[in-house]
Amino acid sequence: MTANTGLEGVVACSSAISSIIDGVLTYRGINIDELAERATFEEVVFLLWNGRLPKRDELETLKRELVENGSIPDEIVTLLKRLPLRTTHPMATLRTAVSALAAFDPEAEDNSEEANRRKALRLVAKVGTLVAAISRLREGKEPLMPQPGLSYAENFLYMLKGEKPEPVAAEAFDKALILHADHELNASTFAARVTVATLADMYAGVTAAIATLKGPLHGGANERVMAMLEEIGDLDRVEAYLDEKLAKKEKIMGFGHRVYKNGDPRAKHLQKMAEKLSALTGNERYYQMSVKLERLMLAKKGLKPNVDFYSATVYHSLGIPRDLFTPIFAVSRMSGWTAHILEQYANNRLIRPRAEYVGPQNVRYVPIDQR
Repeated sequence: MTANTGLEGVVACSSAISSIIDGVLTYRGINIDELAERATFEEVVFLLWNGRLPKRDELETLKRELVENGSIPDEIVTLLKRLPLRTTHPMATLRTAVSALAAFDPEAEDNSEEANRRKALRLVAKVGTLVAAISRLREGKEPLMPQPGLSYAENFLYMLKGEKPEPVAAEAFDKALILHADHELNASTFAARVTVATLADMYAGVTAAIATLKGPLHGGANERVMAMLEEIGDLDRVEAYLDEKLAKKEKIMGFGHRVYKNGDPRAKHLQKMAEKLSALTGNERYYQMSVKLERLMLAKKGLKPNVDFYSATVYHSLGIPRDLFTPIFAVSRMSGWTAHILEQYANNRLIRPRAEYVGPQNVRYVPIDQR
């Protein structure tokens, strides 16, 4: 046996949820470009779970159920208040809160398909409320619960800021949710599938996924992009900053992708929304810096931006704190994680790979007094 570091190129399972073929990303066979331009996040959630787009009445039912299931238990709010929110990364807090939700779900240990579908709905409904609550509580404000009549994207921004968002802000956030909803067998999705392949419950699976998403080489990359832009600080410093980092062979966050060799198809949609939001808010500095950095990285390294690069500017333009970028990624990806968990349960086999052993062999035990 020979190790394949990072499992690159290894096909670990069969899936009908999303695909990346010749650089084209699809959800259930529908091109991400078409979904980003025409669909809503709720339509995408239904699509990922059911393999088809919803009819009008099905969509309205899903919207209503997401609002109805979006409130979080008072005990979870109390738990959050007891955590050191100002000094704890929101992803660590979210990981704890989602795991704790299992204690308040009477179906947590019921692994029937019907119960798992209900749990998937509750998890997607509540994760946005949790992230918004974490943000508000650390600011000394009480959490808000979702309101009927608002879309998922509108409700999240409402629960975060306390007021209904402008249409362009809701549109941008909805599009970001769509673009982050699923991405084939990425690290966090793989972690979720490995976890539930043991027949652990769905909450265990998504908690493992959140823990995996936290890393800067996965979901944490968009936060690092914003930190980089803040460090550069000014348009005139972009090239000097880049040259210095490249000379030190340091990684430039938000560029390149192991799967996409000719650019991430999601990036262009976020670039357009970043441009629109920056113009709307009158704060175009970070967007202009991003455009220049993109041009220089292509010229100097032949690398194109990935989904993380412009999502940072989109979230910043929406007034979202930098350390909430990755939790928001989790808000969107919960739809994909739960879809993959449902698929894993439906045709389960324990995921148990082997390791290439590279240690010593034929070593004899030495008694303690002879060592």
